[in-house]
Amino acid sequence: MSTATNPQVAIVIVSYNTAALLRQCLVSAIAAVPPEQVIVVDNASYDESVALVRREFPAVVLVANNENRGFAAATNQGLHYGLEHLPHAEYLLLLNPDAFLRPGALGAMTQFMDAHPRVGAVGARLFYPDGRHQEGAWHFPTLWMTFFDLFPPRGPLLGRLYASPLNGRYREERGNIPFPIDHPLGAAMLLRRAALREVGLLDEGFWMYVEEVDWCYRCWQAGWAIWQVPQAEVIHVAGASARQFRGRSFVALHRSRLRFFTKHYSATYRRWNRRIIRLGMVRAVLGAWWDRLHGRIADDALRSRLLAYGWVFQLPEER
Repeated sequence: MSTATNPQVAIVIVSYNTAALLRQCLVSAIAAVPPEQVIVVDNASYDESVALVRREFPAVVLVANNENRGFAAATNQGLHYGLEHLPHAEYLLLLNPDAFLRPGALGAMTQFMDAHPRVGAVGARLFYPDGRHQEGAWHFPTLWMTFFDLFPPRGPLLGRLYASPLNGRYREERGNIPFPIDHPLGAAMLLRRAALREVGLLDEGFWMYVEEVDWCYRCWQAGWAIWQVPQAEVIHVAGASARQFRGRSFVALHRSRLRFFTKHYSATYRRWNRRIIRLGMVRAVLGAWWDRLHGRIADDALRSRLLAYGWVFQLPEER
């Protein structure tokens, strides 16, 4: 029997070949809301994700796509369902299938939203499974963030810059007091129905990555605030399936970043961003060859990396 205490929340989970993690995610979700208010949108997984939901969580709403529609489009399917079929759900939580709500997390988020009616979205405090802190609050992208991503500073002194506000981090994240942010990591993000109605759903032009950053930017432009609530704790298995280099994901990430810059920043800003990216790809190519010459990667890995770096170097601006 569900012990859910947040009937005013619908939870949207997009799955793609994550059956092993999806079970734990759903257990944590159903502990927080009634199962009929959990919406799983599966993007044509070829593992047992769909069978798992049907077998072990029959009351959960399941949308099984016949093709991979991309993360933003699949999320919008879940949001559409929540907005149209769950009218009592004042809030909709976007939860990654590799993210698990700790007890009380959702209650802390909804209580904060209830008390602050002009907050359009809140993020949670994130932890790795081993208990280490994970950055979950971010400033909107800047040229410095592009530079640090492609040219990470080395050494104990310069390394501090990587974890500084100059690179998009918030020092307040180490405290226990809620604070305003530009956007949270999309692993666990609670959206207000009224803000969704005004701002709109995710931009499906972001096939994968940065879609939550774009939505938060539009939310901010519309006058809604976004906060992080440290009392809402979520475990996030970030990078569990991405420890090895994946060319398609690498290209998709940079394509989405370019789309964001094209939508929201000036031509001069975009031009400098493109220069930094291309310089970073040259550095990455040299690094890949260096790793191959020293036996750290095989020929197949070298080809995969060079192909991905070449694609990113040549990416046109997304419209």
